Amino acid sequence: MSSELFSPLPLRSGATLTNRIAKAAMEENLAGDGQLPGQELLTLYRRWASGGAGLLITGNVMVHAEALTGPAGVVLDDDAPLEPFTAWAEAGKSGGGALWMQINHPGRQVESDMPGVVWGPSDVGVDLGRLSSRFGRPTAMTPEQIEATVARFAVTARRAEEAGFDGVEIHAAHGYLLSQFLSPLVNKRTDAWGGSLENRARMLLDVVRAVRATVSPSFAVAVKLNSADFQRGGFDADDARQVIEMLEPLGVDLVELSGGSYESPAMTGRAADARTQAREAYFLDLARDLVRTSPLPLMLTGGITRRETAEKVLDSGVAVIGIGTALAVTPDLPDRWRGGREAERQLRPVTWSNKALASAAGMALVRSQMRRLARGSDPRPGTHPVRAVVTEQLQQRRALRRYRAWLTASQSASAL
Repeated sequence: MSSELFSPLPLRSGATLTNRIAKAAMEENLAGDGQLPGQELLTLYRRWASGGAGLLITGNVMVHAEALTGPAGVVLDDDAPLEPFTAWAEAGKSGGGALWMQINHPGRQVESDMPGVVWGPSDVGVDLGRLSSRFGRPTAMTPEQIEATVARFAVTARRAEEAGFDGVEIHAAHGYLLSQFLSPLVNKRTDAWGGSLENRARMLLDVVRAVRATVSPSFAVAVKLNSADFQRGGFDADDARQVIEMLEPLGVDLVELSGGSYESPAMTGRAADARTQAREAYFLDLARDLVRTSPLPLMLTGGITRRETAEKVLDSGVAVIGIGTALAVTPDLPDRWRGGREAERQLRPVTWSNKALASAAGMALVRSQMRRLARGSDPRPGTHPVRAVVTEQLQQRRALRRYRAWLTASQSASAL
């Protein structure tokens, strides 16, 4: 077995990760007033920072105040005060590891009761069968909207560096906007952003160029990319291989591999594709294929809970182990591994037959553990999925009222 798990990893930007374990991004849904990080996020990240991971990646931070994945999402744009983000950076780096901000735009994956905009490369809506009405119908973006969104990513990255973060991860996976442009099932454009893979990757590549040109050379820039969408005719492993090659000349430090979308939630281990059915390291088979040709170091996320599995992934050639759910239940798991111990408990499994509902319940369970950590309590992994879903729905309703009021006030102020 590999002994590299706690070895440093130098990055091309000049920074060095202290070990190969990363807390992968998980959407916290913990924004305070004004869609800003508050005390709960600071408490949560101090807890993770003390747990021994070499890298913490935040849950997605929105680049566009009118386009959020959920009403309790954090927004960092030109108008946001920087002080709360500086405090977040200090909390996340308090244990000596690096802290990267994941930056994102939801595109069409915006719930129908949310105010603001629902954009996509085309007007193709999210297909969840009888649950499709949960999401708004997207409007195809104009070239001007595409260019403005590219600029928003650069603004958020610049301000993240100013706040003290060590890097950003550009989210181009899980069916969000940049992933939508990559997907031939969602991107039906016939202009410069549609058709060939080179055209479908144009927005992602433009975002990476704009971010890299805006931040300092020593600031890390990573990309989260689907190894596959797990939908027939969608973005596949060969597409991922080509996009990684396109990213190499642009100054990218690391590519994180995941998979799936709301329509095929492979990131929760619930896709129909047999390659994601293993209990751990959902995407390892695909990652092994991509490692052989990748000119960039890769990070693999998805279902890793034991040191033995993590070392197996490293032995495949992957450079960084991404851990999500396991750190919501056992925030000091890296230190436990270093001391020869494993997690004592795991999250209660969701075995519902409807994949979309099971995925949503699983994510609600994870967020329920993060909320406990954010309050200074210990996780309670035996929480029932129904309880987690109901509790989250009530909290989301309150957050939605706050977000609507804040967005209305912000838009009114901008109109003056």
